[in-house]
Amino acid sequence: MAAIIAEAKGEATDGEIREMHGVPVIYLSQLNERLSALAGRFYHEPSDNLRLVGVTGTNGKTTTTQLLAQWSQLLGETSAVMGTVGNGLLGKVIPTENTTGSAVDVQHELAGLVDQGATFCAMEVSSHGLVQHRVAALKFAASVFTNLSRDHLDYHGDMEHYEAAKWLLYSEHHCGQAIINADDEVGRRWLAKLPDAVAVSMEDHINPNCHGRWLKAIDVNYHDSGATIRFSSSWGDGEIESRLMGAFNVSNLLLALATLLALGYPLADLLKTAARLQPVCGRMEVFTAPGKPTVVVDYAHTPDALEKALQAARLHCAGKLWCVFGCGGDRDKGKRPLMGAIAEEFADVAVVTDDNPRTEEPRAIINDILAGMLDAGHAKVMEGRAEAVTCAVMQAKENDVVLVAGKGHEDYQIVGNQRLDYSDRVTVARLLGVIA
Repeated sequence: MAAIIAEAKGEATDGEIREMHGVPVIYLSQLNERLSALAGRFYHEPSDNLRLVGVTGTNGKTTTTQLLAQWSQLLGETSAVMGTVGNGLLGKVIPTENTTGSAVDVQHELAGLVDQGATFCAMEVSSHGLVQHRVAALKFAASVFTNLSRDHLDYHGDMEHYEAAKWLLYSEHHCGQAIINADDEVGRRWLAKLPDAVAVSMEDHINPNCHGRWLKAIDVNYHDSGATIRFSSSWGDGEIESRLMGAFNVSNLLLALATLLALGYPLADLLKTAARLQPVCGRMEVFTAPGKPTVVVDYAHTPDALEKALQAARLHCAGKLWCVFGCGGDRDKGKRPLMGAIAEEFADVAVVTDDNPRTEEPRAIINDILAGMLDAGHAKVMEGRAEAVTCAVMQAKENDVVLVAGKGHEDYQIVGNQRLDYSDRVTVARLLGVIA
């Protein structure tokens, strides 16, 4: 029998049932807050039937969820991901519009994954999703915090409210294990409030008097193929060869490792399978060809992410470091000059271009970026993104590195209200004569 659930407004009271054209209408107050639980019951509580790990933070969510899913699958799970890249079993991910879908969509997707045999799911949890109660009734076996830096202030207003939104994952949601990045200032504050959390650090921010569990890097050696990581932890010590580029990806990998250890996966098995972990599409993804510059495609679209991506690329750069980037239209304007300043400071050549201008004038966005530079005259400005990427790759020398930042895995450019086909990955691959 069909029924309609509606928000109790006006004369309708909570729990009241009326009939409309022969169909019962159930009125509920605060429906938005209750929708996740209602959908969960309708779909037979899918988060009870697999290991669900939630990952929140400004940067690193996609890489961390992908690493969790890959690693757990190498240990025998049937793993899935939900997030920015899409939802689905590994190898069968379907692109989605939002990082975290609606409350009903999330429960529906999880139920579908359970029906397909998934036993493990790593889910990106956005600040919007938390504030809007989209994951309110999910039962997380573990919740991971990566970091917090400026983003989405067009929605949250300020950093205080942005942090409060992220904290909801721990304060108002079922969370079996808490894994926190202790290198982040916000993470250290949260660790003080979560005595049973697992603290993870690359920078020796583990409190020796902490009674909780911990994992920290002892030594990291960066090389052309990635990094060699020696670590110590509450579960024992070990060494991992990683194919991922940059310090922030080492942090993401350690967070994934700590999460799986906290969930009971054996350290010995994790170490045996670590070398088989693959880099994530559009996340510090390296493209090379003989006689050509090295090109790195990354999703970095915040000031902090851009700085870290440039620092990571610098570790592998013998020549000049190029940076091709832009900022999204109709979004937080305050980050534009910050990103301009970062590109000027950390890159040798900054190429400023478009990145989803939406309904704003592209040149106005570029001018906002240039306003953050001390000497904007040295920046190369080119509104067409494909042309800007082509210019950088063609002009860069063999020992140079070109970081193409902002879009990562995305295969579109939003101009006005149109979503046009465009991919940094495909553009770069074509220029280098390789396969994306």
